[in-house]
Amino acid sequence: MENENITKNLFMKQFNQSDSIAYNEQFLSGASDYNFNTFNEAYEPTVKVYAQLKTAINSNKCTTPDCEIEKYQIKLLEEAPAKSLQFIQNLTGELAVSLESNYDVNNNYKFLAANSILNDYPGFSKTDGYTVNLTLLTDGSQRLEFNGPIFTAKDIFNNIVPNPFVITDVSLNALLGSNTSLVVSTPDINKEMLALLTEVGIFAMEDVLENKTLKPTAKIKEEFILKNPDGTYDYEIIDIGNGKGRNVLKYDLDKIEKKANPFINAEVAGLLSSEQAAVAAWNVYIAEGTSVEEDDQMVQNANAASKSWSYEKDLPLSQDKKVLFETKYKEYFMNNYIKQFITNKFPTVEKDAAVFDLAEAKKAKAQKFIDDNKL
Repeated sequence: MENENITKNLFMKQFNQSDSIAYNEQFLSGASDYNFNTFNEAYEPTVKVYAQLKTAINSNKCTTPDCEIEKYQIKLLEEAPAKSLQFIQNLTGELAVSLESNYDVNNNYKFLAANSILNDYPGFSKTDGYTVNLTLLTDGSQRLEFNGPIFTAKDIFNNIVPNPFVITDVSLNALLGSNTSLVVSTPDINKEMLALLTEVGIFAMEDVLENKTLKPTAKIKEEFILKNPDGTYDYEIIDIGNGKGRNVLKYDLDKIEKKANPFINAEVAGLLSSEQAAVAAWNVYIAEGTSVEEDDQMVQNANAASKSWSYEKDLPLSQDKKVLFETKYKEYFMNNYIKQFITNKFPTVEKDAAVFDLAEAKKAKAQKFIDDNKL
C-alpha cells in the first residue's frame, strides 16, 4: 500500500502543480462537468419521505400511538442539511492538508484525490469519470463516497477493481473530537530546529534576537571551543591548496551534545505526543537525514521510501521506534543546524588566522605534541 500511496500521490501532486494542462487543446476544447449534484441527489428522495411522515402524524396513522418513531425520523431529516454542511466543511478542512508543500506522500492517496475532486481540479471532473455520493443513513449519520479512475486497487488475481474512499460524519467527528487528524500535517522541522538553536544554551544571550532567532553573526560560546593545556587554541589545520594551510577552530562536540540533549529530548517528547506528526516528520525529513538544502531543492521533500513508517501499521509507535526517532532527530539537528557553526571557523587570534606553509605547520604541530606529552 505504501508504494501505491507514494506513486499515486506524487503523480497527482505533479499533475496538479503542472501548467501543462493549459496547453492541452483537448482539455481546452472539451466541456468538463464539475457539478456533482451531491446534495440534490442525496436530498431529493427525502422530500417524499418527509411528506409521508407528516401525513402519518397528521392523520394519526403512525407506527405507534404517540408517533414517536415518525417524529424522530422527521427530526433527523430536519437536522440533516446542517449536518451535511458541517460534514463537508470538516472534511474539506482536513483534506486541505494534502496541498501543503511538505505533505507526506506516504499518506493514503485517497486524501489528495478526494481533495482534488472537491476543489474542481482539472482531470477530476464527472466527465473524467469521478463521482461523489452523499448518503443519509437511517440512524441519522451520513456517508460520503468518492469513486473514479484513480480509486482502484488490484485484487488477489491482479485484476483492477474499484477501491472508493468512504467516510462517515460520525467517524470524522470522533477523530476530531479526540484531537486526531484524518490527514496529518507534517511538522515544520526547519522552524522548530531554528528555534531550538536559541534554546540549547550554546550561544550567548546577546546573539539571540527578540523573535527567538539567531543573529547572522552568532557564534558558539568560547567554553565549547577546544584548547590546549596551556590555554591556547587547539586548532585543526586544513589544506587550502598550493602547499598552504590555515588554522580552524576545533569544538568539543561531546560538551555541545550534552548541553543540547535536555532541550532536544523535550522537543522530541513534544513531537511524539502526536505520533501521527512524528511519523510524518520521520518520513519527510528525519529518516533519510538529508540536508535542509537538499530538501528545499527537491520537488517533493526527502521521502524515506523503504525506511518509511506506515500510518496504518506502525501506529501506535513501538518503544524501539521512539528511541530511533530521538536518535535520528539529534543527528539531523547536529548535521543540519549545529554543523554550520563549527565548520571551518577561523581563529579569533589575528596571528593564528594567517595562511602558512602546510608542511612546516604539520611538522611544528607534531613536535609540539611530542613536547607536551614528553615523548
